Amino acid sequence: MMPPPTDHALLDAARRGDRSAIDALLERHQARIYRFGMKMCRNPEDAQDVLQETLLAMARSVGDFREESSISTWLYSIARGFCVKKRRKSKFAPERLGSLETDIPAEVHRLLDPRRLPDEELADKELQEALEKSIDSLDPIYREVLLLRDFEGLTASETAEALGVSLDAVKSRLHRARLAVRSAMAPLVSEEEEKPAPGGCPDVLTLYSRHLEGEIGAAVCAEMEKHIAACARCRARCQTLKQVVALCRANPSEPVPEPVQQSVRAALRRLLPASP
Repeated sequence: MMPPPTDHALLDAARRGDRSAIDALLERHQARIYRFGMKMCRNPEDAQDVLQETLLAMARSVGDFREESSISTWLYSIARGFCVKKRRKSKFAPERLGSLETDIPAEVHRLLDPRRLPDEELADKELQEALEKSIDSLDPIYREVLLLRDFEGLTASETAEALGVSLDAVKSRLHRARLAVRSAMAPLVSEEEEKPAPGGCPDVLTLYSRHLEGEIGAAVCAEMEKHIAACARCRARCQTLKQVVALCRANPSEPVPEPVQQSVRAALRRLLPASP
């Protein structure tokens, strides 16, 4: 069985007017770019524009693509630029555009057991609403880092490249975003009361987030584990952060609505046959 063609092979074929290559590229990348646009722009029409403009820009500038970058990192970088432009154009619009009902809730429900009891379903509903609100309340510079790292699965280095910022900036923003989301969701995912920290408690949440990024050494990690084993409060706090990160990483991409696919495909087909 022949392996599927690489992104680079599909891009070359698409520039020669191969419509099957266009379709393959759409299938491979459109869902993640569309989801990123939805979460950053908070508007389906803007997300469609971001997806279309991103793929058109990809087609126009494929000759300038640097081989040391992955196609997905490059596309997120392009998409992020269009998201920033959308935010600037919408500066007089309300900060929030309502519920993320077309985005996060459908994805969170995939994690839920359909055999759950009514009381459990109500708890899941509260959990999904807390996730929506916590992500929606993040400043865009923190939201985009959380989305790329914990939702889309880019490495910290790839996230830095996509956003055009330093690796240190990515890690700092990521830790802050994770802790903000955890704080908003803690009352629903933790049975341990949020008590004042005892005098000897370290900042276990930041340490745990840094541990996920491989930033702390074995000695510090061992000390943190020792403290958590003896401190129920810190153990519960770390568990809530672990649950939040796992919930973010379990989110699959939503299918792009068929009308959006048709619009984007038509725009690409108008462009590509005319490409040299």
